[in-house]
Amino acid sequence: MTSTNDRNTATFIHLSTLSQYIIPFGNYIIPIIIWSSKKNESQFIDVNGKNTINFQLSMFLYTMITLVVAIPVFIYSIFNNTTIKNIHDGRDFIVDHLNAGNISGIIILAIITVLLFCFLKVIEFILIIYASAKASNGEAYKYPLTINFIK
Repeated sequence: MTSTNDRNTATFIHLSTLSQYIIPFGNYIIPIIIWSSKKNESQFIDVNGKNTINFQLSMFLYTMITLVVAIPVFIYSIFNNTTIKNIHDGRDFIVDHLNAGNISGIIILAIITVLLFCFLKVIEFILIIYASAKASNGEAYKYPLTINFIK
């Protein structure tokens, strides 16, 4: 049976990831600080801390994969649908043929990328709250689709 202090600490580790909305990279820094200072005191805190950090690193990886796929396609779409003409000494240039008909693919890609990012953030928020409730009840929660970076 886990103590109330351990459950509160594990809950706070999960909830501290929400600091990403206030502090840049707070979703990594704060849970790591709490987990590393308390992991030797309780197996329950250790497991919850690892799960939290692994989930945050996995979400970062999924976001980066989304960007790595979207950015080259976005750049290709822009250059595929435009022609660039040099003017006089090469310092100025004109972009031709960039109209609403040619931008539709770019807009669709941007909408899909934004929707996917928003979906990831909403799912992340819901899972953090759910994991916090589980930790508060004394259960170790394993986030879905998490890669175990820290074992």
